[in-house]
Amino acid sequence: MRQFTAVINPAAGGQAGAAALIPIARQLREAGAEVEVSHSRSLRHAGELALEAGEKGRTVLAVGGDGMAGRIGGALAGTEAVCGFVPAGRGNDFARALGLPREPAALARLLLAAEPRQVDAIGLTSAAHPDTVALGSVYAGVDAVANRNANTSRLLRGSASYYVGALRAVASWRPVSYRLTIDGETCERRGYTVVVANSAYYGFGRQVAPAARLDDGLLDVVIIKHAPKRLFFAVMNELKDGSHIRRPEVEVLTGREIRIEAPERARPLPYGADGEVDAVLPVTARVLPRALRVLA
Repeated sequence: MRQFTAVINPAAGGQAGAAALIPIARQLREAGAEVEVSHSRSLRHAGELALEAGEKGRTVLAVGGDGMAGRIGGALAGTEAVCGFVPAGRGNDFARALGLPREPAALARLLLAAEPRQVDAIGLTSAAHPDTVALGSVYAGVDAVANRNANTSRLLRGSASYYVGALRAVASWRPVSYRLTIDGETCERRGYTVVVANSAYYGFGRQVAPAARLDDGLLDVVIIKHAPKRLFFAVMNELKDGSHIRRPEVEVLTGREIRIEAPERARPLPYGADGEVDAVLPVTARVLPRALRVLA
């Protein structure tokens, strides 16, 4: 029987996390599993708690949204620890990519019985973060600005906060000249955004990279090139089902190591990873094949 350590960050949606965990923890305990709960002071501390629990042979549960999933999964990547997820955030995009059930009883059964599956992760290198790991995606451009707006919204939640955040971001957006180096080959593109995706989903369930797979040893690079702003909003709407990739303004490439730069931009351009935006370009993303053991 598995021994679980559930990590919650009270400062980042902890109440929602606790509410999501309670019915699952009850069913895990009723089945005979041991469940302890660790409250972190920050996302960094959450990663430290996860490593400590993993070193003891416990199964670590990341309770929260994509930021918590990314931080805990990133901390455990490259170790033998097993990670499970209790989605309790705004987007829950990595949990969606794993196909996790939403119903507590079904998720509890999965956490008890599923065999660990090995999935890829993304290693990141930038000036502010010389050695970090993400799980789902890295994105630079208007979507990073939109996500920052959504994360700081006090009035809106979920997809509504993302749409309003995107409206604000696009209204003031000017096209950016990106320099991309993919597995040593450099190309220039001008447009709205570049997304390096390990998962198909980002931005509250949008299928930004429909062909991306968590275990194929590759990263999908989605480029939304320069176009009239009205077309960009059409592309945003098509992200719901992934049909945007059929537009000529959208280009999809693949690679194992991708560097994103915006050398002509006077002001630094933000980039985000797993729903968190706290750094600026340039950034290098490389695939870490089969780096994380997850219950899915």
